[in-house]
Amino acid sequence: MSDLVGEATREDSAGRGRYFIRLARQAEAELTYRWSGERTMIINHTYVPRAFEGRGIAAKLVNSVIADARSEGFKITPLCSYVSALFSRHPEWSDLLA
Repeated sequence: MSDLVGEATREDSAGRGRYFIRLARQAEAELTYRWSGERTMIINHTYVPRAFEGRGIAAKLVNSVIADARSEGFKITPLCSYVSALFSRHPEWSDLLA
């Protein structure tokens, strides 16, 4: 991961939201989600601009979600193929699956 990449920020609004990292003046990486009930986050998309791919930015977004799920006690349904693949590689996250 690049040390030059900032921290992920979470924005919630009316049953949905996103985590994002500002990468440049006009560029952001993001992970979008919606809520199913009060305790299940459904992750439906991750995006990193092509110029910033391969730097671990998407993983940083997912790690922010994992940290929040642990501290806030919610479960995750990974509809996004990238997030689903990360869950397969991290069996220690299996307790967070909805």
